[in-house]
Amino acid sequence: MAGISAKLVKELRDKTSAGMMDCKKALQETDGDMEKASEWLRQKGITSAGKKESRVASEGLVHSYIHTGGRVGVLVEINCETDFVGRHEDFKQLAQDVAMQIAASPNVEYVRIEDIPAEIAESEKSVEMGRDDLGNKPDNIKEKIVQGRIDKRLKELSLVDQPFIKDQNITVAELVKQSVAKLGENIQIRRFSRFILGEGIEKEEVSFADEVAAQTGQQEKKPEVKEEKQPEAKKQDKKPGKKKKKK
Repeated sequence: MAGISAKLVKELRDKTSAGMMDCKKALQETDGDMEKASEWLRQKGITSAGKKESRVASEGLVHSYIHTGGRVGVLVEINCETDFVGRHEDFKQLAQDVAMQIAASPNVEYVRIEDIPAEIAESEKSVEMGRDDLGNKPDNIKEKIVQGRIDKRLKELSLVDQPFIKDQNITVAELVKQSVAKLGENIQIRRFSRFILGEGIEKEEVSFADEVAAQTGQQEKKPEVKEEKQPEAKKQDKKPGKKKKKK
């Protein structure tokens, strides 16, 4: 199907309570068939997830993950509605998967696009508007191109918009919705921190020549100081004198 109208997307959204992007994708996957699209959303667990998003999620856990080699570490808080679900193995597995995703996504800085400060988007817009490849384009076309580039950049910063590392066919947001459908509660990724070994520490810069010299043990030799030998005192040879004859 060439395109999906906004009216059709809204109709499916009103019917299923799923997100706009999920509805659009469902309609694209089913060639605009409303019933098939609804079934597609149910199979993905997205319909029930949308209805639970308004419920308060204040339980859950803070999960830690240390990447192999100990050079990258992650802390992530994921919330659910009850302590029971927070202790469930499927919930813990979700937390592990999300933490691994964060460790593997060094450019990700925010949980979702809505968390990104407005000034970052404005900064990106000013950069894109000044690019040479847009110089000869009409303003209305230029605006569309710039907005598309900004949206792409903001998605690169958003955790939930990343393709899931274990299944590139779904995003992290869809992974969470699958867990919502399975566990029956509202689940939200609240915040995270990434730690990289040595990050922010100023390292001493050593020139290549100095490094080679240090490794090979080459150092400037100090000149040797020769000690002057003191002349030995001359020994006087004593010759025996002649004895006088007695008369």
